[in-house]
Amino acid sequence: MRVITISCDGIFQAAERGLFEWLAEQEAEIICLQDLRASTPEVEDGPQFQLDGYFSYVFDAADSTQNGVAIYTRHAPKAMMYGFGLQSGEDMDGRYLQADFDELSVVSLMVPHGPEGSEQLQAKSRFVTGLQAHLEKITRKRRRYIFCGSWYMAATDGDVEHGEAHDGEPGLLPAERQWFRQVYKDIGYADAFRTSNTDTDEFSWWPSGTMGEGDGWRTDTQVISGSLVPKVEYAVIYKARKFSSHAPVIVDYEIADS
Repeated sequence: MRVITISCDGIFQAAERGLFEWLAEQEAEIICLQDLRASTPEVEDGPQFQLDGYFSYVFDAADSTQNGVAIYTRHAPKAMMYGFGLQSGEDMDGRYLQADFDELSVVSLMVPHGPEGSEQLQAKSRFVTGLQAHLEKITRKRRRYIFCGSWYMAATDGDVEHGEAHDGEPGLLPAERQWFRQVYKDIGYADAFRTSNTDTDEFSWWPSGTMGEGDGWRTDTQVISGSLVPKVEYAVIYKARKFSSHAPVIVDYEIADS
């Protein structure tokens, strides 16, 4: 089962750059998109956003020019979940969309970016704190999870080009690295990409806005239940074409189609 995730920097721009033609060629079972910057009707009714053979689900923000996530799947889910119950409400602002299948759930999520000194940084802290509590809770369920995310934070210095120069910046704050350590080591989730690919020069996002310009960050990944680790067959960050400042992350799993 192939799962692809990419943050679009706006779905209209990504489509103009050929994203949907490329996706149609990838034979993915599930595709997760983030940062749509479009309303649900715009995505559902736009012919340029359709993929033959897929069901599509969209969760937009109150301000449809910001945020927005989507899931395209070849198999109809048993249920869809919008948000995960965060009391402060950031998860409901077009940031968390979950598709439930028989024994697997796949999530497309977009963590607040959180530039230094901004209200968004506080929103980011609330979001990831609530998400961690949610992850702890659902580990008790008899389900497997794939969280396809635009996380806007890196787990280690090695996930940032010239990481030592960015130490202490938003995205590489001590608390953010600690968050990943707790999620991976204490709760038992894993970085699907790292289970298959240990290359140290693999990055998925360029804050400069242009792929390959400035230092790259590996902040887009698929966080998976520990039971899925043996099922990861292949993982790659696709950089041959530029659809946004983020590159698609492709992971193949040795599990039955959803």
